Amino acid sequence: MNEEIEDARIREETPAGGAQAPAAAPRRPSIRLMLSHPAHAISFGFGSGLSPVAPGTVGTLWAWLAFTVLSLWLGTVGWGVVLAIGAPLGCWACTRTAQAMGVSDPGAIVWDEVVAFWAVLWLIAPAGFVLQLVAFALFRYFDAAKPGPVAWADGLFKLAPGRQPGWRQGLGIMLDDAVAALCTLLVLALWRALFGS
Repeated sequence: MNEEIEDARIREETPAGGAQAPAAAPRRPSIRLMLSHPAHAISFGFGSGLSPVAPGTVGTLWAWLAFTVLSLWLGTVGWGVVLAIGAPLGCWACTRTAQAMGVSDPGAIVWDEVVAFWAVLWLIAPAGFVLQLVAFALFRYFDAAKPGPVAWADGLFKLAPGRQPGWRQGLGIMLDDAVAALCTLLVLALWRALFGS
């Protein structure tokens, strides 16, 4: 049934000649693009995602720094509110930016790393520098290598070649990082259960 609906939708979007309309050329991430819409500033991690090298790692480092600074004013409840707003805001912002760039999951989009790593830091707090560093390393491993459940989550909303990003892309972008955060927390909990520190 779902395949029939999808086939009908594709037929509606297909020009009379039978070929799908060509996708627009992808846009490159830039400061100009970031400043053109609030969604882009959010999804690019306020510029951290524009790093030419390892934007996901730079975005996660920015999240760590922002968490440290904002924790001077935000307590446990405050962070809960930030995360409750940040996740759906991220779905919207990441969708808008993916659509603007014409790419389903651009590397410059790092809000997914930011929110996911904030959640890790919030849930392990209070934690010293070493535990936060271990959490950072684990999270980056799960996010970059995408083992098991992270790869599954990453593949749920992948687009077929030539398809333009739709509303589901933001959710897909956010989801695999949420699973990477969950895997990080599970490893840390297992470590604490086995070794008590």
